[in-house]
Amino acid sequence: MLGTLTPSIDEIANAIAGRDKACIIPTGSYALNALGLSTQVPLNAVYLTDGAARKVKVCKRSILFKKTGPKNLASTGVITGLAIQALKAIGEGKVDEHEEARILEMLNKEKLSALKKDIALAPEWIKIIMKKALKQTA
Repeated sequence: MLGTLTPSIDEIANAIAGRDKACIIPTGSYALNALGLSTQVPLNAVYLTDGAARKVKVCKRSILFKKTGPKNLASTGVITGLAIQALKAIGEGKVDEHEEARILEMLNKEKLSALKKDIALAPEWIKIIMKKALKQTA
């Protein structure tokens, strides 16, 4: 009745990562969408990985796995990892008040221990934003 239903890009990427025993984290426009900072659903999802770099085609969409260093994959919190990648995609000095408020709202849902640990992994300009979330929860 509905036609062929395929798993989401995220489910496919996580299945590939699980099979390869690799860590992955969404980046760019996919991270922005996951945090609700963008309504656009990207046709091409980009993930950072410690596994093999490659491109996987899924119907009309594709998943790009980019090799990265361990520091980019070291975040313990899912939300903090997404927030760091989303802020990097926006760029230093380009984060507006609405985007910062949304990120702070999402970071307040993160476990406090994960937020504290993951702040150390972020670039300095992102640490400033993340510390605001830490102050809000205290």
